[in-house]
Amino acid sequence: MKGFIKAACVALILTVLFTMIPFQAACSDISDSVFRLHILANSDSEADQNLKLKVRDRLLEYSQTLFEQAKSKEEAEALIAAHLRELADIASAEVAQNGFEYPVRAEITRMYFTTRHYENYTLPSGTYDALRVTIGKGKGHNWWCVMFPSLCINTDVDGDRKTKEALGEQEYGVVKNEKREYKFFIVELFEKIRSSFF
Repeated sequence: MKGFIKAACVALILTVLFTMIPFQAACSDISDSVFRLHILANSDSEADQNLKLKVRDRLLEYSQTLFEQAKSKEEAEALIAAHLRELADIASAEVAQNGFEYPVRAEITRMYFTTRHYENYTLPSGTYDALRVTIGKGKGHNWWCVMFPSLCINTDVDGDRKTKEALGEQEYGVVKNEKREYKFFIVELFEKIRSSFF
């Protein structure tokens, strides 16, 4: 009887793993098609957290026009790289305009993100390329979203269409399906285990 229970458990685990392979592959493709924004506040004080949001608004306003012609994540990342100094200057100007003297650093980095639920989308955990903007010491709670395709601000029908074009049919189905909570959890668990070994 114990042997049967063990065999059934192993069979169940293998079944779950095999059904997860296509989903895991689609999640991996999503991280290769998306460029994110990550802003670190100086501290958790109310003033610093409010400043972070003002910097966010200025950067999103600027990047929206910047990405109008971008058709892929690679094009969007190249545009960010070409305008990195301008982005840092825009963030610095907003900091100064609000009466602070914090230094601002802008860089393109590759970093791990946990599963994130947005208004209309769920982005799986994984390692993504991102624009990271650090305000001052960067010790406060951070804020992040997706710069390309622009999930930060484009939640209308046109934004939905652009997201579908940027990601592809299968990946779009993953981020739009809110009934896959357990699959996102398994993918995130797998990513954490993998990152601890590599």
